[in-house]
Amino acid sequence: MITTLSVIFFVYTILKLYISIMQIGFISQEKEKEPFLLSKDAYKKAGLYSIKKERLAIVSTVLEYGLFIFWINDGFNILNNLVISDYESVKTLLFVFGFIIINWTINIPLDIYQKFVIDEKFGFNKSTKLLYFIDNLKEIFLTILIGAPIILGISYFIENYELWWLWSFITIFGIIIFANMLYPTVIAPMFNKMELLKDHSLEIKINELLEKVGFQSSGIFSVDASKRDSRLNAYFGGFGKSKRVVLFDTLIEKLNTQELLAVLGHELGHFKNGDVYKNLALMGTLFFGLFYMLGHIPEQLFLDLELEKSGYLLMVLFMLFTPIATMIIMPIFGMISRHNEFEADKMGSELSGNSIYLKEALKKLVVENRAFPKSHKIFIFFYYTHPPVSDRLNELDKH
Repeated sequence: MITTLSVIFFVYTILKLYISIMQIGFISQEKEKEPFLLSKDAYKKAGLYSIKKERLAIVSTVLEYGLFIFWINDGFNILNNLVISDYESVKTLLFVFGFIIINWTINIPLDIYQKFVIDEKFGFNKSTKLLYFIDNLKEIFLTILIGAPIILGISYFIENYELWWLWSFITIFGIIIFANMLYPTVIAPMFNKMELLKDHSLEIKINELLEKVGFQSSGIFSVDASKRDSRLNAYFGGFGKSKRVVLFDTLIEKLNTQELLAVLGHELGHFKNGDVYKNLALMGTLFFGLFYMLGHIPEQLFLDLELEKSGYLLMVLFMLFTPIATMIIMPIFGMISRHNEFEADKMGSELSGNSIYLKEALKKLVVENRAFPKSHKIFIFFYYTHPPVSDRLNELDKH
């Protein structure tokens, strides 16, 4: 059984490496060609940034494979021997959090290198090492605060119910929905300062836009994203009465009113078309499949691992193999998502009154985010949730 899983993980690793290598080769050639949307220097610089990120992704993929080999050979047994407690609940927490902390500790140098070397060199990172440290402490605190009850709850289901995988899925999916409701009002303000939009005239225009599609918001907020990153973004967060319109201060600074309204119109297109709920349904399908497979793992695997079947072992196996399931479903999710983006662009054009505003906004987003505007087809197939900007601009020309 371990041999079969090792082969699956090896194929998954080779596929990821192949995609990264193809992407690097493609961009290496494209960045020397006639620039698209960006100036010649900016085009080349964006290409170099993408290449450096992808090279780091290769290191991350190899490290991921190394960790997998470690865990299925000796890692689980070593951790199991280190975690000693007379209380099953305590052992469960220590084992699962031990697995998470070890993986996090080994991967954090890559994250630091990405932020403070690559992003710093290319002018994206605005964060300080102190702020980065504080953010990580907050993430650890939230992981423990939210994770501990979830881990104990799933462990309880495993020990007491034959259909534990179904109850675990229902619980996890419910928590995901609840977390989305809390994110804009509770979680996001822990990391960024949110305040009501000060530009009253812009607020009026945004509210008029919201009324056109029946979007009821609890407020329009700006967030100080610039203290961490220079890139532009905006989002709608929450469900029901907790819904908020959140604008990055970088977006407000760089786009004019018509362009900003076109971007919000695009996001409202997702709301009007029910894309949030479609994405939740897709995510629910993925998690249901994962929990079903987890609930039907052959006993031979535990014999091969030389460990007793337990709640904590099942949970870390779930985390270990989730990336493979995600890789399998991503092309399907990506195709649906890219279709939804085209439809949202269409709505954004209609709401703003002219497709030119959204087109100009998209061009500015490429320029300001210094994103390389082209990718290899296989990279798009597996990873892109948005169509390439060239495709979006061509489609907007039809409206």
